[in-house]
Order: sequence, then C-alpha cells, then structure tokens
Amino acid sequence: MDRTLIKTKKQQFDEPVPLLAHLGELRKGLVYSVIAIFLCSIAVYSKVEWILRDITRPVGKLYFLSPFEAFWAKIKIAFFAGIFLSMPVVLYQIWSFVQKGLFSKEKRFILSISIVSFLLFILGAGFCYFFILPVGVKFLLASGSEVLLPMISISRYLAFVFGLVFSFGMVFELPLVIGFMVKVGILKSQTLTRQWRFAVVIIFIAAAALTPGPDIFSQLLMAGPLLILYGASIFVAKIIERKKKA
Repeated sequence: MDRTLIKTKKQQFDEPVPLLAHLGELRKGLVYSVIAIFLCSIAVYSKVEWILRDITRPVGKLYFLSPFEAFWAKIKIAFFAGIFLSMPVVLYQIWSFVQKGLFSKEKRFILSISIVSFLLFILGAGFCYFFILPVGVKFLLASGSEVLLPMISISRYLAFVFGLVFSFGMVFELPLVIGFMVKVGILKSQTLTRQWRFAVVIIFIAAAALTPGPDIFSQLLMAGPLLILYGASIFVAKIIERKKKA
C-alpha cells in the first residue's frame, strides 16, 4: 500500500475528535433510544391485560392495595415490554456510537461479543420465565395452609418476577465472561477445574444475593443452572485454549 495512504489513514485515527462532537453523537443516540422505548411502550400498552394474565398465570389472582397500584403496575409492564421490543434500536445506537473509535478487527470482536451476550441474556430470561418461574411460584404457594392464605399484591409480584427474570438473564452471561477471561489470559481451564469446590460456594452465595426473595428454593433454582453453566464454561475455555495454541 502507498505510504501516503497509510499515513493519511493513521492521521485519521490519531486526529482527536472534538468533545462536543462526541457529546452530540451520544445525545442523538440517547434521544433515538428514548423515542423508541416510548413508542414501543405506547404500542404495547393495549396488550398489557394479555401480558398481565400470562405473567400471573402461576399464581392466579393478584390484588392491589392502593388506588394507584393497579395503574402503576400496568405502566411498569408496558415500560419493560417497550424496552424489550426496542432493544434492537437501542443496541444499534450504542453500536453506532462505539464503533467509530475502533479498528476493523476490534469492531468484529466487539460485535460478536455483543450479539452472543444479548442471545445469552434472552436465553436466560426465557428459561426463567417459562420453566423456573411457574415451578418456583407453585412450590412457594404450596407452603401455605388453611391458616396461611396467600394475598399477593401486584406490585410485590411484579418486583419478584422482574427481579428473578433479570437475574437469570445476567447469570447466563457466565460462559461469555469466563471465555473472555480465558481469551485475554486471566484464567485457564485447569484453574477452573481445580477450583470447582470454591466455585460451588461462590455460586450459592451469588444465587442468594441475586434472587429477589429470601427463600431457599428460589436460590436453589438459580444455583442449579449456574452449576451447569460453570461446567459449560470449562468446556468453552478448553476450546478457546486449543484455538490459541493452534
């Protein structure tokens, strides 16, 4: 390649971009993201009753303890559903802002990491919502008796559901985090295998911290998938190490 062209490209990367230009791009991305979330929330508000029936299916009827609680619960459902639906737009705005300061190789790497991270989060959240949540709620309600009757408020139940689903989405990022640490040389698969007892203790502590309720059963429901993910992380780490050697 011509030295002049190389020098010109290098100057383009080395030349500082004014701070106001960065702030302008960031503000534009934030505005587009907020507009997308707002429009999606409005669009999904008409389906809130259907979403509410599906969310409350494991527990049956719920109650609201103040005049404003039911309305606010519907607003929260519409808002979180709007965030989920507008996520492609939000992620695109984030990527558009970040990729301008990266080289081609860095762009491919970060884009791959972002896609895998998003898919793992969706997988974890979906696994919790469709499998863990119905079983967990039925088990917890079964601990009642003739003198202990459930009267669950809609706000408390939504906080439980959103907290549990979000926590599962986050813990499903474990293979990606460990794989990245192996990639940069911070961890090794031998260390993960050798320190499995210590990892089990950390997993149960993390499950106790991340689950929204104090009950043991919901903590066990999270610790189980975490243990499986830890085993999958060791397998991923070995694959990465083989590629690095090759």
